[in-house]
Amino acid sequence: MTASLPADGAYSPGRKEALVTAMAGVTLRALPRIPDPVKRLLLAGRTVTVDGNTLDTTVQLMLAGQKLVGIDGGTNNVAAARAQLRDLSGGFRQAIPVAAVRDLTVTGGDGEIPARHYVPPTSTADTAAPLLVFFHGGGFVIGDLDSHDDLCRLICRDAGVHVLSVDYRLAPEHRWPTAAEDLYAATRWASERATEFGADPSRVAVGGDSAGGNLAAVTTLMARDRGEPQLAGQLLLYPVIAADFDTESYRLFGRGFYNPRPALQWYWDQYVPHVGDRQNPYASPLHGDLSGLPPAVVVLAGHDPLRDEGIAYASALESAGVPTTRCTFDGGIHGFMTMPMLDIAHRARRQANSALADLLGL
Repeated sequence: MTASLPADGAYSPGRKEALVTAMAGVTLRALPRIPDPVKRLLLAGRTVTVDGNTLDTTVQLMLAGQKLVGIDGGTNNVAAARAQLRDLSGGFRQAIPVAAVRDLTVTGGDGEIPARHYVPPTSTADTAAPLLVFFHGGGFVIGDLDSHDDLCRLICRDAGVHVLSVDYRLAPEHRWPTAAEDLYAATRWASERATEFGADPSRVAVGGDSAGGNLAAVTTLMARDRGEPQLAGQLLLYPVIAADFDTESYRLFGRGFYNPRPALQWYWDQYVPHVGDRQNPYASPLHGDLSGLPPAVVVLAGHDPLRDEGIAYASALESAGVPTTRCTFDGGIHGFMTMPMLDIAHRARRQANSALADLLGL
């Protein structure tokens, strides 16, 4: 866990907060056991279609349940947000088997930071698989190695790649560009030691979800601008790309779709508090020159406030001559690939992992 996280026991939820978190966990765990006809009955046969995209039925029921227990996806309490994510993600960890997992430290922008290495089941002494350096999401404020452990295991197993998950320093204790510099330094460190991981040094890629997708995109810009390392690809899962809160997707999905606009603005305020800095490509990659970047896989969710900036970034990559594979899930919401109770999450994981494997020549 990064030094920016509060010590265990530093935050103690009140009775109401603890009850809401517990009820949310019960609701989410129950979803996979409910047959589709019963889900439709519980929703009174209603569907949600916005901008031509129909919300996944299980996602719709999940959002209705969260509304019922008082979860709107927003907070302005750092410690509470971190504690809630730890509690919810801990309740769903599956410990998906891979060949090996070990914790280690890597060199960040200013000293050592924690990381976790996942070895693919297909790894042998004679076959060096690619290496994906992964950056977790969480609005630059929350998340850690454990919150994204299952996602990293799935990428490792199903894409057949080594995964190095990096626990970068978080805002607001560490403002921009700390996280970006941590992850550039960690990626350079990992690239130089790829053979020590049993990985192919010519096939090192970066990836992340949400804020981690931002940091992965920024890392490719830094690597190009600074001349190293040479990266083979980037995996961007519904990435945070620009601090523009007036897009059509923010208007359509900025309320009632799990991550409300005020919460997303609050995350930016913690990470990049000076508005002028948000124009810097190392904060908002959409404002940068994208020529010469490695091939990309971009996952987009149809009911995500960040949908339009993700589409804009994929289009900008293509316009810059960067080979780009789009994986679009019209029924998804922001963050859905880390929600194992959703069938759409499993479909997205399979498709994204397949696209990553293709990109890396597997």
